[in-house]
Amino acid sequence: MANVPHRSVNHPGTLTPLEPDRPSSQPLSHSPSVVPSPTPPRYPQVPPTFRPDQMHSPNLLSPSNGIRTGSPVPRMSTPPGPPVFNTPVKPAAVPFRTSPATPQPMGYSSATASSLPVSTPSYYSNGSSTGSQRDLPDVVRMEEPIAADSPYVLFSANKVLRQKKLANVASLGFGAIVSAGREISPGPQIIQRDPHRCLHCGAYSNPYTSILIGSGQWQCVICENMNGSKGEYVAMSKDELRNFPELSLPLVDYVQTGNRRPGFVPASDSRTSAPVVLVIDECLDEPHLQHLQSSLHAFVDSLPQTTRLGVVVYGRTVSIYDFSEESVASADVISGAKSPSAESMKSLIYGTGVYLSPMHASLKVAHEIFSSLRPYTLNVPEASRDRCLGTAVEAALAIIQGPSAEMSRGVVRRAGGNSRIIICAGGPITYGPGSVPHSMSHPNYPYMEKTAIKWMENLGREAHRHNTVVDILCAGTCPLRVPVLQPLAKASGGVLVLHDDFGEAFGVDLQRAATRAAGSHGLLEVRCSDDIRITQVIGPGEEAHSEAHETFKSDPAVCIQMLSVEETQSFSISMENKRDIQSDHVFFQFAFHYSDVYQADVSRVITFKLPTVDSVSAYLQSVVDEAAAVLISKRTLLIAKTQKDAVDVRATVDERIKDIALKFGSQVPKSKLYSFPKELSSLPELLFHLRRGPLLGNIIGHEDERSVLRNLFLNASFDLSLRMVAPRCLMHQEGGTFEELPAYDLSMQSDKAVILDHGTDVFIWLGAELSADEVKSAAVLAACRTLAEELTEFRFPAPRILAFKEGSSQARYFVCRLIPAHKDPPYEQEARFPQVRRLTAEQRRKLKSSFIEFDEESFCEWMRSLKVVPPEPR
Repeated sequence: MANVPHRSVNHPGTLTPLEPDRPSSQPLSHSPSVVPSPTPPRYPQVPPTFRPDQMHSPNLLSPSNGIRTGSPVPRMSTPPGPPVFNTPVKPAAVPFRTSPATPQPMGYSSATASSLPVSTPSYYSNGSSTGSQRDLPDVVRMEEPIAADSPYVLFSANKVLRQKKLANVASLGFGAIVSAGREISPGPQIIQRDPHRCLHCGAYSNPYTSILIGSGQWQCVICENMNGSKGEYVAMSKDELRNFPELSLPLVDYVQTGNRRPGFVPASDSRTSAPVVLVIDECLDEPHLQHLQSSLHAFVDSLPQTTRLGVVVYGRTVSIYDFSEESVASADVISGAKSPSAESMKSLIYGTGVYLSPMHASLKVAHEIFSSLRPYTLNVPEASRDRCLGTAVEAALAIIQGPSAEMSRGVVRRAGGNSRIIICAGGPITYGPGSVPHSMSHPNYPYMEKTAIKWMENLGREAHRHNTVVDILCAGTCPLRVPVLQPLAKASGGVLVLHDDFGEAFGVDLQRAATRAAGSHGLLEVRCSDDIRITQVIGPGEEAHSEAHETFKSDPAVCIQMLSVEETQSFSISMENKRDIQSDHVFFQFAFHYSDVYQADVSRVITFKLPTVDSVSAYLQSVVDEAAAVLISKRTLLIAKTQKDAVDVRATVDERIKDIALKFGSQVPKSKLYSFPKELSSLPELLFHLRRGPLLGNIIGHEDERSVLRNLFLNASFDLSLRMVAPRCLMHQEGGTFEELPAYDLSMQSDKAVILDHGTDVFIWLGAELSADEVKSAAVLAACRTLAEELTEFRFPAPRILAFKEGSSQARYFVCRLIPAHKDPPYEQEARFPQVRRLTAEQRRKLKSSFIEFDEESFCEWMRSLKVVPPEPR
């Protein structure tokens, strides 16, 4: 949408942007590293203390930091120090990390927020200042904002091509990966007042805004409309304006502690914490049940004492356990054949039973309940046992919405954040609402499956309307009929995860599912300069209805209703040029709106300015290969819904490589081959991993596993998505260090141990020579397992960690994920896997003889088969 800049005759002067060109951020390189260590924080851990009557600027704005301190204004208080952005344990591969760490949420008070003691403006202010006339310049030109990059947004390139034809080449594309990020932490980025928003398009004021300091008016960077600030931005100098966090930081959190629901107040005490309800399958054989009981006992022991717990068990009937009985496991039983009526649930919930109880009062009872579970005794196959999961989830929702609210002086206090239902399933839904026939050969199976899918989706939406997330953790060897279960988890904002059994990995996921932080009522708004168009959004959300968000006169925003707000998830946003770009910069603004666990309304606003270039080489140099690969992979996987689709989509990966070489590469003299652009040296190898890995390749056999992995990948954070596309390979060295290497089969050296992190699976491979020394191999295995656990400490879902020896049957899971580089000539091996240069001639001969020959292509062979010369590694 084209917008004509509004020029007011009352405010003369030429408006220019606040900021000079921001240098493009380059991807951080992998270090051939030892065990990853925490990256030091970007800012001091403790913000400087201040009093409201202090008039000097914060430490980062002191003359010693190269910033001139302006004259104080009595009505402004100095904000605390800059925000602390923590990065995860492992070394960064790119300047974007959304660590799934789950810090404890914080309460809000004026002491931790940036608050200006001035009259509170209306939500949209458009008044002009009537202050005294001063001899001031018309337009402020400010330096770069503090921390111009955000850990929650990663663009596929740090520059934008001006030419529409080249910029919109579909084989490469342009876009961003966006995450809501972790819970807010104390710092100057927290603002407890209404934001200044453009009346025309709804964009927020930001560090790139041009300001007429004599009147306080500011110009929107998205539509160039002039807006008033009710005098708040009237200042003597630029330094005074830097006291406003939104004008000095690219990321700010606007926090409103008043609740949007009339009659409710935010509550954080133990009595009103969001409940967790376990919905447990009772149709399990004894070995599975024993593992499940162990995981459940460990789960309740790990819960905070304030967590309220409910337990529902389902088979042919639904048992809702009563925590009021302290010495025995007692439950109320309802039929699973049909949905429970409102009257029956009301009589149950308003009776004498206690179905949600805090752990400090019910830990012993919970252990009694889990110990009382008995294995399935009838002689019926696992897939044919009656399981009324639909009715059980309805009962769980009813007890969550029951009289769990407390009355306190006439004010209703409800739990903050999302409630959780965690389903522990061992088989398909075969009884009651939402069920499918036991056998897929049933004549009406396709129709009944379609009906069940629709019913489950509606149940998930009902859960979402009641701020309840449904996670489904499945285990065992019985087919789950994932197409029926997936809509329940997806529509509620939860996840569906498959496990081999109910053992260690299942137990870890159970604990992480219950404790991970999540917000509710999430909405993502994306605004771009008028030259940019958003073409596709992939992630855990859906298009927001117009009544779900505020609208403006000419709002270009793309609005997505978020099904849940979690840092383990992200959105992939594809963009293109509407026309040839004439300006030197384009702007992007991402606004996340959600209610956190304290039911405070949070608006997280992140603003970016990217330079535009004519040079194709300069553009390609700014491309972040890992981000581009993840965006391409998500667009590709969106099409590959079935195994047949996956086979067809592999050919599109081949065509994509050829098209990039044709459009951005060069033809080799006297040859029909094209050279792949050297600036994108990592991209083809990442896409080769995608093509042959579990997402598109033949590694995963069952369609249920493929479907679950696909849905997890499409919603996953950047870190997890990258690992699911291309595994990370770490070789154990003498002295207990680890060296990061390309994921090639040349790493399978008989005297070494190797860790391969593939996102949802982590493999530890021990060479035969190393395994022969039992003492040494045990120590090395312990070191590898420790590192694997550290790398995946906060990852959700928790990956399987499998260890095996060279030549064992399980080693095939490891080998099939490595690129078969042993087929390449020695000079290419040394160029792409420099570690082999350190091997003696005898070691290289033994390594070559250890491989079994097969027909699969190496990376270089694949590139040449496409008539493309592979780029030299960086």
